[in-house]
This record gives sequence, structure tokens and C-alpha cells, in this order.
Amino acid sequence: MKFTSTHEWVEKKNNIATVGITDFAASELGDIVYVQLPEVGDNVNVDESFAEVESVKAVSPVNSPVSGKVIEINGALSDNPASINEDAFAAWFIKVEVTKEGNLLTLDEYKALTK
Repeated sequence: MKFTSTHEWVEKKNNIATVGITDFAASELGDIVYVQLPEVGDNVNVDESFAEVESVKAVSPVNSPVSGKVIEINGALSDNPASINEDAFAAWFIKVEVTKEGNLLTLDEYKALTK
């Protein structure tokens, strides 16, 4: 698993990346009440917003750590956005067929960033 400086995580297996936000981001946002996701077939680009997360505090963009085509979305987030607060790593947002990776951080690098 790798991370971005804007608090997204990505887990890549072969050419498919699963993307979500980190526990740190979820805790900073507070209670998440709504998630806007892209459609299957949409293209996402490194460091560009692909989703929005609305909490009781604010609306925040979610940036993509990779470029490529969305092949699956986690539709369960529409019914239960609070699942992100419960386990941000289980509550993934999208799966992407990757064409390019951004500048990703290791777990140690990410932990140093969030201290």
C-alpha cells in the first residue's frame, strides 16, 4: 500500500489500483455524511479530484494517486458513507485500470508527514 501527501491510499495489484482516503483524513474530516463518486468508465488523472467527501465540517476533494480508467466504484458508500470513519482502508472508493502512477509515499514517509 502506498500513500499521497493529500491523504489518499492506493493498493496496486497487477495493473489495477484500489483507491481510498486514509484513516488520518477520515478523522480530520469528522463524521462523513456523503460521498460523490465518479462513474465506471470515467478517466481519472494523477493529482486531480475524482470525488468529493462531505462531512459535518466541510466538503473536501479526493485526488487520484494514479491515472487511468475507473473500472469499479464502491456503491456501498452511497448508502453508508460513515463506513469510511469506521475503517477507511476497507471503505475503498474506486478501482482503476492504471496507465500512470503519481509520486507515492511509503507508509513510513506518510507517517512522518502526519506527525
